[in-house]
Amino acid sequence: QVQLVESGGGVVQAGGSLRLSCAASGHTFSINDMAWFRQAPGKERAFVARIYSKGSSTYYADSVKGRFTISRDNAKNTVNLQMNSLKPEDTAVYYCAARTTVGVQYAYWGQGTQVTVSS
Repeated sequence: QVQLVESGGGVVQAGGSLRLSCAASGHTFSINDMAWFRQAPGKERAFVARIYSKGSSTYYADSVKGRFTISRDNAKNTVNLQMNSLKPEDTAVYYCAARTTVGVQYAYWGQGTQVTVSS
């Protein structure tokens, strides 16, 4: 089992920045990759960014490329999401997720953290 806890959400003006963190605990050795998703009011949860536990591969949704950066600290079992040039449409609950096998659905989820971008 893997437990995930997000932190760092809040309210920011458009153009501002926020940094989200996700702390993993439990069987962290089994994690293949971790990702951030977000869910805006009235919309389905959507992929934001992904990073693998080994190597340097990262992937981003087109809507956040060039503005968001995902990174990890394996020693601390944390994954971060640096969000710059925030837009009102980035407003959502952000969730951290982890999986142990590539290509399957993410099995582990955090409780979510609210990000609100005011115009």
